Amino acid sequence: MLTGRGIPAALHGELAALLDPPARQWLDRALAEAARAAEHADREEPGRAPDVLPPAWELHFAAAGRHCRSARRPGGDPADAARVLLLRAARADAATAARLYEHGTADERRAVLLALPHLDVGDAAVPLVEDALRTNDTRLVAAAVGPYAAARLDAHTWRHAVLKCLFTGVPVAAVAALAERARGDAELARMLGHYAAERTAAGRPVPDDLHRVLDLAATPHPQEG
Repeated sequence: MLTGRGIPAALHGELAALLDPPARQWLDRALAEAARAAEHADREEPGRAPDVLPPAWELHFAAAGRHCRSARRPGGDPADAARVLLLRAARADAATAARLYEHGTADERRAVLLALPHLDVGDAAVPLVEDALRTNDTRLVAAAVGPYAAARLDAHTWRHAVLKCLFTGVPVAAVAALAERARGDAELARMLGHYAAERTAAGRPVPDDLHRVLDLAATPHPQEG
């Protein structure tokens, strides 16, 4: 239902179709509260002290797994979709995304990462991606290498993100804009060649995905050919 590469325009309808009536009512209520929170933030006076309690939509964000349990289907977690919709409806800023990520479960962190391309956070959420790439949680790593990483990570960090996928067994198909960023990258080719040599010397197989990325890295851009 939901991947790191993008969010269908009809995501709300697709999710609602999977939910039972009580869960659909919860989703509509949660999204309405998130939208109200966004409107309230727009009207808030500059310099006003922040509220002590989190807004109601953030509580719904945490509870999404429980409410979406009836919609479990192969190919994706509907709670991811619900949480991304909530973040979008609330127009969550970088500080909110960071707070939910830092204090969230692994599932909640993954949803924050999936939502990043659809939030107005600029480069401020790059540390969240970098944190996810330091873990060995393959679902976090896969979410971290989506479109936000493709657009925002510098070359050095992005190359190590690709290697992280190879180290942890995350398919490189999860890496957004892989062909565009890897093509003609001589440094990436060098790093991949070194990794392949290490595995071969240790008697370990070289992943097919490594050859795929190495072929891209060794292929010059059309203007360079």
